[in-house]
Amino acid sequence: MISPALALFLLFLIVPIVLAFALAFTNARLISPRPPEFIGLDNFALLLTDPVFWASVRNTFYFAVVVVPVQAGLALVLAVLVNAKVRGTQFFRTIYFLPVVTSMVVVSLLWRFMYQADGLINRFLEAVTFGGFTGVDWLNDPTWAMPAIMLMSVWQGVGFTMIIWLSGLQTIPAELYEASELDGAGTWHQFRYVTWPGLLQTRTFILVTITIAAFSLFTQINVMTQGGPLDSTTTVVYQAVRSGYQQLQTGYASAISLMFFAMVLAVSLIQRFLTREKG
Repeated sequence: MISPALALFLLFLIVPIVLAFALAFTNARLISPRPPEFIGLDNFALLLTDPVFWASVRNTFYFAVVVVPVQAGLALVLAVLVNAKVRGTQFFRTIYFLPVVTSMVVVSLLWRFMYQADGLINRFLEAVTFGGFTGVDWLNDPTWAMPAIMLMSVWQGVGFTMIIWLSGLQTIPAELYEASELDGAGTWHQFRYVTWPGLLQTRTFILVTITIAAFSLFTQINVMTQGGPLDSTTTVVYQAVRSGYQQLQTGYASAISLMFFAMVLAVSLIQRFLTREKG
């Protein structure tokens, strides 16, 4: 009974991983009459001297360093609010979660139109500032393109993170809050000494998953900016896909993928170490 799932697992996960490791040390091209040749570490040597690769690494870390804490923090605030036993929380849970169930491609297309020079965002800012704000072409400005994508990504993903926080909040025994109230603890002290320690496993899971998702940034870039302007939004994953499918450099793209794998693995291990439960 496990054979169909095992076959799919091998076909779509194990085989691509093995091929990526193998092709990274060759000069393979996607469409070429010549068979791939082993070239050793040449792809990695070229990678380390490629300014576009280092720009993509900087952009990836920039995105992750901003989005991970902002999305996790905002989602925690929303989870605490909707976890309160007041009327209307189900409505707000639904509203916050709606962007999550919407396709990222659709969300990216909508926000691309909103970010245009004559789009909704510029019109709104001009209205609230009574004409004092000068419109910005957000996605065609190297300074604002990545922050614009960050804002959209946080808006789209915060609902999913909120649900995970909410599930963690509901595992904390109510007796702990009752006991803290009897001891005279206020709202802040309850959060600091009851809620936050009780979310240890949840926050570890959230940090790891959000970080991996942030480092894997691709769809928003592909739909909204195609890595521009001036490679200010190119990410490691987008460069790997562009190198493999547009420039047909399969071996070079595989080398980028291996570097991405090592980068994500290192960051995840560091996060797990820093957020481990200290005995």
